Amino acid sequence: MKQTPLLLAFLALASTVPAHAQGKVKVKTKPASGAAATKIKTTDGKTDGKDWSVKYADQVTAERLRTHLAVLASDEYEGRETGQKGQHMAADYIEKQFKDAGLTGPVTTGTDPYQQHFDVEQVTWAEGNTLKVGSTSYAWLTDFYGIGDSPFGQETSVKPVFVGYGIEQPGYSDYANVDVKGKDILVLMGEPTGDGGKALLSADGSPTKWGTDYRGKAQLAAQKGARTVFFVSFNPTSNFAKQTARMAPFISRPSMVMVGNDKPSRVPSFFISPAVGLAVLGTTDAAMQTYLAKINSTKQPVAATFKVVPMQIKAERKREKLDTQNVLGFIEGSDKKEDVIVISAHHDHLGKHEGQVFNGADDDGSGTTAIITMAEAFAKAKKEGHGPRRSLLFLSVTGEEKGLFGSEYYSKHPIFPLASTEADLNVDMIGRTDVEHEGKPDYVYVIGSDKLASELRVILEAENKQYGPIDLDYRFDDPNDPNRFYYRSDHYNFAVNKVPVAFFFNGVHADYHQQSDEIDKIQFDKMEKRARLVFHTAWELANRDGRIVVDSNKP
Repeated sequence: MKQTPLLLAFLALASTVPAHAQGKVKVKTKPASGAAATKIKTTDGKTDGKDWSVKYADQVTAERLRTHLAVLASDEYEGRETGQKGQHMAADYIEKQFKDAGLTGPVTTGTDPYQQHFDVEQVTWAEGNTLKVGSTSYAWLTDFYGIGDSPFGQETSVKPVFVGYGIEQPGYSDYANVDVKGKDILVLMGEPTGDGGKALLSADGSPTKWGTDYRGKAQLAAQKGARTVFFVSFNPTSNFAKQTARMAPFISRPSMVMVGNDKPSRVPSFFISPAVGLAVLGTTDAAMQTYLAKINSTKQPVAATFKVVPMQIKAERKREKLDTQNVLGFIEGSDKKEDVIVISAHHDHLGKHEGQVFNGADDDGSGTTAIITMAEAFAKAKKEGHGPRRSLLFLSVTGEEKGLFGSEYYSKHPIFPLASTEADLNVDMIGRTDVEHEGKPDYVYVIGSDKLASELRVILEAENKQYGPIDLDYRFDDPNDPNRFYYRSDHYNFAVNKVPVAFFFNGVHADYHQQSDEIDKIQFDKMEKRARLVFHTAWELANRDGRIVVDSNKP
């Protein structure tokens, strides 16, 4: 899964689906002892008294999952970093499994029908980056640093527009009557707070997304058309020097951007020390604290009287173009073959750092091996005369850890029209147990399943109820979830294009994005159950009479 805020953020959207006739959800009784007991339609539209999904779901086994994961999460694959040797090896391995299973390659450009190639740029910060306010000079990785791209390859004079906390929601907007299109903006970290640090913009005082993740503010700034955003914190408990020292090794590592991505979802972000922030705003800390207290007392944006001072900044990026690729395996449907169900996962991870290989067994070796194994099972079903009515696209994407690159590229260059894409079932981390569920029955977090199509969740729950139910945890559907998981994996690039999604996820754990995310910690019995739930859901979507309908637009 894509990285968590700040420390890992950088290590690491529009057609509308037409409405189709809504099919009736089949809620079946659970077959006794795994035996098939219900009638379903086969590919020729007839019934034969057998629930074939049980037979083929049984092909998704812990042993088969282990076989694939032992390869992909081995040191030989060098952590599968986007555009590097190990990621190309992973792509080739996945392609071979799709070929061997009998899936076809649907890509019509290039020389390999199974691989969708595109370019990314590996970017590093150049030496000699500087920032100056008036006659005072400030040092890179001491007083300021950046995340993402930069328009300041040459020394540039910047007079940012101060927009307070940079928040916009019902009843509170820092952007009201402010035009920031094409401009650089200065934004306060955090959010208005009251007694005991309780957030004033939430109903219960709990932190909102504005106070816990700068990325939401950067995304909003992009929507407003800003060129860059400079973040600063004047919270007395913040320690910019300590934060910067912790961040420095990661900022110095190469990051990646997509080539030709002319409309990024977030603007380039820079972080400046309180001293730089006060100098740019031409004020003192005492005056700033008075200003912040006034916002807290009124619970509304307060017009600022600060006299902004221009700063001179140079923040150059060095670039190297790299090739990377998605891997696609296709199973053509029968009487409803124009409709496509996508089953996705990402095969990239974090690579090697300081001699340590980050194998990413759970993230997302688990999801990748799950979709390979499901592809094998569906291909076997088709060979034996029980193939799907709708077409299935198994999509293993690259660059998720760097910014959802592979799924974004596919969404902008779809092999099958997004209007014909009925749903995306995305699998990202299904091999472990998080702290919230230790010692409890098996579970899986499901995210986004009713945000666009309410029927998708109904179908999912019916399939789960019938085939050995596990707990379906929907807590991360909360639009105020500070983790923002809905936005952090590859399903999101389908969702923004109005394709219904369901994201299957076991939650983070102590080994998340660590070199200790190894195969010996994978719980294959749980992984098998979760993968089979995805399989059964895909089977039902692929074989039911009616197509699910986009009938909602939940945040």
